[in-house]
Amino acid sequence: MKIIGNCTLITLNKFIPFVSDGAVLEDEGLIVEVGETKVLRELYPHVEFLNMNGKIVLAGFLNAHMHLYSTFARGFGFGGASPRNFLEILKNIWWKLDKNLTTEEEIYFSALVPLIEGIKSGTTSIIDHHASFGLIDGSLDILENALLKTGVRGVLAYEVSDRWGSDLAQKSIAENVRFIKKAKNSPNKNFISASFGLHASLTLSDKTLDSCAENENKLGSGFHVHVAEGIEDVDDSMKKSGKRVLERLNDFGILGDKTLAIHCVHVNDKEIHLLKETNTMVVYNPESNMNNAVGVPPTIEIDNEGITIGLGTDGYTPSMLESIKVAYILPKFNYHDPRVGGDLAKRMLFENNSKIFSNFFEHPLGIIKKGSYADLVAFDYYPPTPINEDNFFGHLIFGLRENSLNTVIINGDVVMKNHELQKIDEKEVMSKAREIAKKFWEKM
Repeated sequence: MKIIGNCTLITLNKFIPFVSDGAVLEDEGLIVEVGETKVLRELYPHVEFLNMNGKIVLAGFLNAHMHLYSTFARGFGFGGASPRNFLEILKNIWWKLDKNLTTEEEIYFSALVPLIEGIKSGTTSIIDHHASFGLIDGSLDILENALLKTGVRGVLAYEVSDRWGSDLAQKSIAENVRFIKKAKNSPNKNFISASFGLHASLTLSDKTLDSCAENENKLGSGFHVHVAEGIEDVDDSMKKSGKRVLERLNDFGILGDKTLAIHCVHVNDKEIHLLKETNTMVVYNPESNMNNAVGVPPTIEIDNEGITIGLGTDGYTPSMLESIKVAYILPKFNYHDPRVGGDLAKRMLFENNSKIFSNFFEHPLGIIKKGSYADLVAFDYYPPTPINEDNFFGHLIFGLRENSLNTVIINGDVVMKNHELQKIDEKEVMSKAREIAKKFWEKM
C-alpha cells in the first residue's frame, strides 16, 4: 500500500475531475481512494508516501491498436522503387517482414523496443495485432513474456491471413484459439488478455472467415480486424462478394460488441449504420493513415452515429502523445473547419479507449478512481497559464511533451522514475536488438 501524492491530479472522473494538491491511495495494484494529499496522509500516516513534487499526474495512456512486430523495419530501405500505393506497401514491406520473423529472439526483442518506448511516452496498456508467419506457434507467448518483462498490460491477437496459404492460415487460427483459452485462465489476467486477430478482408477467403467465425463463436472473444484501410480492400471485397468490406464481414458474423474494426477509412453511410447496429467499435490511427496515403476516415460521421471510436498508432509510433496531437488537428484540416475534431480527440483518448479496454480487463483503465488499476503517469510540467479541469486538454495538446514525462506507475509499481526505467535495462535491450536486426536484415 502506498500514497502517491503532492501533485496536480487530473482524474478524468466526472465526480472528482481535478485535485490541485491531489493524491491516490494504492493497494495491490488498485486505487483505493482519491483525494487531497493532506487528508490521505492524515488518514494513513504509516503508509509509504511517493512524493510527486508538484507534477501533473494522469491515468496511463491506452493504445487501442499496435503492431509490436514492426520494429525491425525501422531504417531499412527495402530496396528498389518506393511503393506507389497501399497494396505495394503491404507486399513489399510488411508481408516481407512478417514472413522473415522466424525466431523467438526476433519476436521478443522487436516487442521489447516499442514497449520500452511506449513506457517512456506514457503508454501503460496496448492492444496488439501480431504477425510472424515464419514462426506462428507460440508467438503470442513470446509477446506475453515481453509484456510481463516490461510491466505493460496487453491484449494480444494473431493476424489470420490466407496470403501465405491455407496451412499457415489454419495455424494462425489455432494460435488465436490456444492463446485466448490460455489468457482466460491465466494467473496474469490483470496484465494479459486476448482477442481473435484477422488481417483484412482482402487476404481472407470465405472458407477462412467461416472457420474463424466458428472458432470465435465458442470463445466469445471478439475480433481485431483491419477494415477498409486502403481502397484496395473495398475493391477486393466487391469482386469477391459484390458487397463492401463491412457488409462482407458481417455476413460471417465478424462484427459485434467485442470486435475492433481498425481504420475504417473507406466506409460509406450504410456501413457506418452497420457499425452502429452491431455495436462494433472503431479504432482510428491518424499518423499511419497519413503515412500510407490511404485517406482520412469519416471520424465525425462515425462519432455522430454514437459509435465508440478509439485511438491507436498502428505501429507507426509507440507514442499516444504523438497520436493524440495529430488526431486533434487532422479533422480540422480534412473538414476545412477549425471547430471540429478537438472534443472527439479528447473522448477517443480518454473515454473511448477506456471503454474499449473494459472489454478485456476486470477493472477500469484510463481513469483515476476508486477500483481502477493504479496506472499513472507524472509529467514535470510547469504551466505558464492556469490549468484546471476545463482546460487541461489544451495543456496536453500544446504543452505536454514526452521529454517532460518523469514517472510511470503500472499496477502500483514504479516502472520509470526520473526518466529511468526501473524493471529493464534499456541500453542493453537496444544493443541486443541492433545485433538481431542486423542478422534479420540479411534475411530480408
